[in-house]
Amino acid sequence: MCRRCDWAGPEDIYIQYHDTEWGVPEWDSRALWEKLVLDGFQAGLSWITILKKRDNFRDAFRGFDPNVIADWGEAEVARLLADSGIIRHRGKIEATITNAIAWQKLDATGGFDTYLWNYVGGTPVQNAWTRQSEVPTQSDLSAQISNDLKRRGFKFCGPTIVYAFMEACGMVNDHLTCCPRHAEVAALGRN
Repeated sequence: MCRRCDWAGPEDIYIQYHDTEWGVPEWDSRALWEKLVLDGFQAGLSWITILKKRDNFRDAFRGFDPNVIADWGEAEVARLLADSGIIRHRGKIEATITNAIAWQKLDATGGFDTYLWNYVGGTPVQNAWTRQSEVPTQSDLSAQISNDLKRRGFKFCGPTIVYAFMEACGMVNDHLTCCPRHAEVAALGRN
């Protein structure tokens, strides 16, 4: 019997993230965009790296306001590439600006939040995994969302990134069934 999901720990920041954030349904359009951007920055790295730098990211990206970031250009890219507090990857930084523009267009057509949550009928998918080895790294749904996001101009949003994003923002509940957070997060999804 497990106490919490196998991946959570041993560092306190990881445990805190698991116990308070991961899998909690997020309904705010801007917050969802931030999570998608951070999952894009995580590609090729461990999530703990992003967690440790998350506050720096928020400062560097001006609170992840896509309406601000959409107007950025080379000067901001250069500033970010010089910022040792974040992941300094030109492609991911430029993708964030591109994604801000794509977010604006999508959000104006009914909301980025509504767009995403419509994929699961407005209700989180409640998975029932008993072992970490059962949890997929992507799904047919994450591939579908990824393809549609790319069609709409988003970058760094492949099926694996999108699946991790879906887990993080509570579109799917992938806490193991023996983890106390599984039932807690499931209850949040019914509100």
